[in-house]
Amino acid sequence: MAQTERPSLWIKLLHQPSALIGGSIALAALVLAILGYWISPDCSPDANRMIIEISSKKPGFTQQFLLLPKSPRPVIRSWWSRTLYGQPDQFTYLPIRSFQLEKDSIRFQQFIDEGLYEQKVLPLAALTEPRDPANGSFNSGEPIASNRALPFIKQERYLLGTDKFGRDILSRLIIGTRISLMVGGIAMALSLTIGLLLGTIAGYYGGKYDLVIMWFINVIWSIPTLLLVFAITLLLGKGFWQVFIAVGLTMWVNVARLVRGQLIAARNLEYVEAARALGYRDWRIMVKHILPNIMGPVLVVAAANFASAIVVEAGLSFLGVGVQPPQPSWGGMIKENYNFIITNNPMLALAPGFAIMLLVLAFNLIGNGIRDALDVRS
Repeated sequence: MAQTERPSLWIKLLHQPSALIGGSIALAALVLAILGYWISPDCSPDANRMIIEISSKKPGFTQQFLLLPKSPRPVIRSWWSRTLYGQPDQFTYLPIRSFQLEKDSIRFQQFIDEGLYEQKVLPLAALTEPRDPANGSFNSGEPIASNRALPFIKQERYLLGTDKFGRDILSRLIIGTRISLMVGGIAMALSLTIGLLLGTIAGYYGGKYDLVIMWFINVIWSIPTLLLVFAITLLLGKGFWQVFIAVGLTMWVNVARLVRGQLIAARNLEYVEAARALGYRDWRIMVKHILPNIMGPVLVVAAANFASAIVVEAGLSFLGVGVQPPQPSWGGMIKENYNFIITNNPMLALAPGFAIMLLVLAFNLIGNGIRDALDVRS
C-alpha cells in the first residue's frame, strides 16, 4: 500500500479555526503597524497633534478647524520616510464654531472652551491651499452662503474621542500597534535565540554544562518577571529599544527548559546515533537533525511569549518605565486616561485595554492552533 504524504504544518493550521481567527487578527494588526501613518486620521509623528481646546471629548465628537499654514512649512517627506516616521503637520489646527467669508478676509468664532468662543478676523492672504492631500477632504463651514469647498476649512470626526491633550485616540491606537508588535517580535526573537542556545547545550552535552545552565535558569526563574524587567530597564535606561531588550531578556527561561527536556529525550534516539556514526559534528547533529524535530513545542511557547511580552510592555508603560511619551503605547494610553473610567468618558482608557486584550488573544489562539496541528494523536 502506498504511503500517503503527511500534510505540512501550514496545511494543518488552515484547518484550525483558532489559528485562522488569531492569524487574521494578527495580520490585520501587522497591516495597521506598517501602514499606520497612511491609515490614521492624524499622520503627524507619533500621532501627537495636540489641540488642548478639544481635550477629553467623547467618541464620535466632530469639530471644525481653520487651517493656518505653519511658517516655515515642514518638508513633505518621501513615501518611505512617512511610512516610518509620519508627516509633520503643514498647518496649525484652530478649532472654530462657525465662519463667514467677507471680501478679502474670513470672520470666525474660535472655540476656546465649552460654551466659550472668541470672535476673530483673518485676511484671506494668510491662508493658502494645503499641499498634503492625505489630510482628507475639506468641507465648507456652517453658516455660509456658498457651497464651494474651501481649502482652509476642515471638519474632523474623532471616532474614539480625544485624550486630555486633545490628541486623536484612534490615531494613537493605530500607531501604538507598531510598538506592541515590535516588542512582541523582538522579545520572541531574543527568547528563542538565548533559550535554544542554552537549552541545546544543556540537553545535548549534560554533565557540568547542564548543572551550570540549570543553576542559572533556576536563579532567573526565582526572580519575579516584572522585578527582573525593572532591574534590566534601570540598568539599560528608559527608552524605545531598551524596553524591548529588557522584556526579551526575561522570557528565554521557558524556551531553555523546554528545549533541554526535548534534547535529553532525543539525544540517544536512533537517527542521532546514526548521525554520530557517520562522523557528523555535534553542532550539525543538533542544528540540522534534532532541532527541526522539536520545533513544534518551541513554536507554541514562542507564541505564548509573544503575547506575554505585549502584556509586560503595557504594564511597564503604565508604570512609567516603558516606552516614553510622546510615543504612543497602549499601556501609556491607559495610564494617561485611567481616571476617566469612573467619569463620563471611560472609552479613553477602555479602547487601548480592548486592543491589548484582542492582540494577546490572537497570539494565544495562534499558539493553540499550532499545538492542535502538531498533536499526532488527534
